[in-house]
Amino acid sequence: MPDVFSFSPIGHLATPFPDKFGIPRQPSLAPHAMGNLRLLPPFDRPETVRGLEAFSHVWLTFVFHQTAGEWNPTVRPPRLGGNKRVGVFASRAPFRPNPLGLSLVELAGIETVNGVVLHFRGVDLVNGTPVLDIKPYIPFVESLPQAQGGFVDGPPAQLSVAWSAPAQTTCDLARLKYPALHLLIEEVLAQDPRPAYADDPQRLYGVRLYEFDVKWRCNGTTAIVEALE
Repeated sequence: MPDVFSFSPIGHLATPFPDKFGIPRQPSLAPHAMGNLRLLPPFDRPETVRGLEAFSHVWLTFVFHQTAGEWNPTVRPPRLGGNKRVGVFASRAPFRPNPLGLSLVELAGIETVNGVVLHFRGVDLVNGTPVLDIKPYIPFVESLPQAQGGFVDGPPAQLSVAWSAPAQTTCDLARLKYPALHLLIEEVLAQDPRPAYADDPQRLYGVRLYEFDVKWRCNGTTAIVEALE
């Protein structure tokens, strides 16, 4: 059997996240983060997705293409404050010996005219991520309520989100093109994408969503959207 394997993407995922900073750290935390996957030839035939419409969620096997080759034996998970180290195999960090990831996303629609395009909801991947495989989620074998989640046992605390008047006005104007932009920004900022060590209420952060640079700061437990540029 071969010791080296070669894989080719079946497509590249289009998402609202042009940068890694600000991406939700797990899927489904931002339900309005939509993703589209156009399958590449020869996988773009309607029969490759026949029957997939019966499933509500799918697993995406993807490549951490922006960190490939940068693996570490230990990592510092944000959920542990960014200070405590755990083994790479006890985490979902992207710095892995083989930069592969799994993401469970909601299947929002399938198009089979002029190729195959799959629409997902709740994505947590950077724009352009190479996708290697799609598998349907099967609840009766993969939903284990009694399973232990280690240091991520339970959802993270969330920030409330407030808007400045200028930011709200810009967002309202953008709704013609992005009807759910307001909700997406709130879902992303509620996860507190700041580094674990950051605690300066005056510091202005930037999160890029689509073509917007969302300027915001954090005052205690509230993220304040200052501007959309």
